Amino acid sequence: MTHPSLLAPPLTILPLENGARLTRSEFEHRYNTMPKVKKAELIEGVVYIESALKFRSYGKPHTYIMDWLGRYEAATLGVELSDNATIRLDGDNELQPEAILRIEVGGKSHISEDDYVEGAPELIVEITRSSDSSDLHSKQKVYCRNQVQEYLVWRVDEHQFDWFHLKDGDYVQFEPNPDGMICSIVFPGLWLDKSSLLAGDLASVLAGLRQGLATSEHHKFVQQLSSEG
Repeated sequence: MTHPSLLAPPLTILPLENGARLTRSEFEHRYNTMPKVKKAELIEGVVYIESALKFRSYGKPHTYIMDWLGRYEAATLGVELSDNATIRLDGDNELQPEAILRIEVGGKSHISEDDYVEGAPELIVEITRSSDSSDLHSKQKVYCRNQVQEYLVWRVDEHQFDWFHLKDGDYVQFEPNPDGMICSIVFPGLWLDKSSLLAGDLASVLAGLRQGLATSEHHKFVQQLSSEG
């Protein structure tokens, strides 16, 4: 019989802590043991845990983005929208952006056997307080390096919205066309009335999207996705 004092002590799983340096597997293991933590990310091997989220600086903008993208998904068979899903990008980066839009068949990402997004979705949205956050620094570099084709950042406190697209290995910012619309390259018909969004006018944002969905470019895109599916 083994003496109790010779038994190995039970393994202790350490909690996630802001600033800890972990591998992706260590990060996932600890995150899965902390159900009360609703949002944590691994950015370049460093842990970031979100604080409580507020109504006007996060909840309301998040609702607008999801409504806008959700209507695009509903009209575009073959694309897939997700809210706050974890993305495994590489060995040092596991992020949880506000929204992703991906092409289901023929896109650059896939859904793993354990139901995570792996690889780079075609479009990612982040909502942040200001340009001081990681969203416009370390995260942007990670997304660019992993070839996320379009990256949207709503800087709520600064009343700004940035929409970048990947060109020649770097992010270039979209500018609104003469009608005030920003038009996606990767997702034809995904139009955004930027000024209406920043003014909190969701009805005008959705009216602008309907214009995009009525274009021949969107119709051709849906046909293309259907043939590939």
